[in-house]
Amino acid sequence: MTRTVGWLTGAALTHAAFLAACSTVPLTPASGPPVTTIDVVERGWHTDVCVQVRDVPDLQVWLAQDFVGATYLCFGFGEREYAMTREHSILATLSALWPGPGAILMTVLRDTPVAAYGADKVVTLQVAAAGKAGLAAYLDQSVQRDKLARPVQLGDGPYAGSRYFGASANYAGYYTCNTWIADALRSAQLPVDGAILFASTVFRQARDVAACQHPGTVTGTDRACIPP
Repeated sequence: MTRTVGWLTGAALTHAAFLAACSTVPLTPASGPPVTTIDVVERGWHTDVCVQVRDVPDLQVWLAQDFVGATYLCFGFGEREYAMTREHSILATLSALWPGPGAILMTVLRDTPVAAYGADKVVTLQVAAAGKAGLAAYLDQSVQRDKLARPVQLGDGPYAGSRYFGASANYAGYYTCNTWIADALRSAQLPVDGAILFASTVFRQARDVAACQHPGTVTGTDRACIPP
């Protein structure tokens, strides 16, 4: 059984790497001065993107109007059945690699992401006006709507202040939570690769972008200063 599971995992990941050829979101070079900041959060093998409520008033009304005192909304993406199930078997983990309905996890924060998750788990990035609008549109379009154009609510999230919504995109081994976050950053006109599968890659490239925006204050490389 161990050998079979190992082979299936290797085959699935090889298949995922083969199919992850490009991003679904084209990268538009940033233009104009920064007008706000967003945060990338590393949460184990998962990443989130956090936006300030004041920057996404329509999303706040649409998705989080019943959360009093919200200052940040954090968004992540995952396989719907896997996300909604508390117990995860090896079979469930493997089956999540194949295309299936996605889910959006929204986490509402009253404090900053750094206060909530720790400075070592958060990278703050500057965003221009066009990037702010692009990210807001991306997040809006990522949430599945019903026939009356209302967000499809799936239930409460795994902890206080979180909620699941249906996603408009499918989850797959070649389009993971981290691919979705990379597309979110590209929508914000931030130069990260599109074909990203792993949280460590997202976080490293986010740190590289931050290093370019704040030379000498964040450890990174010069690579991120040139859009891929």
